[in-house]
Amino acid sequence: MAMDARKQRILEAIVALYASAGEPVGSGLLASYFDMALSSATLRNEMAALTKLGLLEQPHTSAGRVPSPKGYRYYLDHLLQAPNAIHLEDEDREQIDQLFRSMDVEPEKLAQSAARALAEITHCAAAATTPRSEDLCIAHFEVVQVGRYSAAVLAVTSAGGVRTRVARIETGLTRSDALELSQLLNRGLTFVAPEDLTPMLTGSLVMAVGERLAPVVLAAEALVRTDPQVYLEGAQYLAQMPDVRQNLGTLLEVFSDSEAANELIEPDGGKVTATLGSDLDPQMPGLCIVSKRYLAGGGLTGSIALLGSNRMEFQRLIPILDYFANKLGQWMSGKKQEEPQ
Repeated sequence: MAMDARKQRILEAIVALYASAGEPVGSGLLASYFDMALSSATLRNEMAALTKLGLLEQPHTSAGRVPSPKGYRYYLDHLLQAPNAIHLEDEDREQIDQLFRSMDVEPEKLAQSAARALAEITHCAAAATTPRSEDLCIAHFEVVQVGRYSAAVLAVTSAGGVRTRVARIETGLTRSDALELSQLLNRGLTFVAPEDLTPMLTGSLVMAVGERLAPVVLAAEALVRTDPQVYLEGAQYLAQMPDVRQNLGTLLEVFSDSEAANELIEPDGGKVTATLGSDLDPQMPGLCIVSKRYLAGGGLTGSIALLGSNRMEFQRLIPILDYFANKLGQWMSGKKQEEPQ
């Protein structure tokens, strides 16, 4: 049994109606949705066919139907990606523009602010990463005395981001020590790729400063190896979604691991990518992650994503996510006055 245009329209309508009401969709409601252009009998037959194809499910003894995971997958892959399927409302565009005007342009703060703003206007959870590339490295180190026994190691990345780590010096740290350490780290660890940071290189730097100041070198080493940061905001919205909250603990555990979180929300190429929780390992049924890549200039890319229920309003939320990705890329690359094409 093939999917024809009518079946596609009916599946699309059921996804939208179920997202709106949260109740199984019956033939009577569908007939109203189509302004009675299709009879209830015709709609019942088509719904039965979609159920036989595995795209709809009939929960309990209800006469209505709901989309199955396979149905959501078909909808996301075949219907939502159509050229005229999504449209950003002018009101949403203006609100997003206003939100970005108030954001700090420092990469870490910008990524977190964008995730928080996206969560607030969509009432879904949102996640964003800092920019990354295969050749991202540390361009400059600064060691600052922050107490008699503590040193803050500041690292400026080649993308303009700032990473910080505090090291404790048991015997105390002087300003002269801090200056000497800054010079050493800038000579030995700038523009070094994480894979080129060998134990021999680290060992030679430790020997140069001595055991007393070794914690600062080890802190700098950790900053070179740091993965792109991932910021998750709006988790409280997931707790309000009955079909998602049972998986909230598992999801938060994934986000406690930066590498795993990056992998979870990384989109497929440059298009909007939707991942169903039933396709993940471990599975998180009811969850849907919609993500988009942003371009930050100079070969740097990042990800921004919405996390919510399968019942999220895809037709409204995906244009918002797409526009957020464009704006975030512009702000990250310093092109704040340019609007996306």
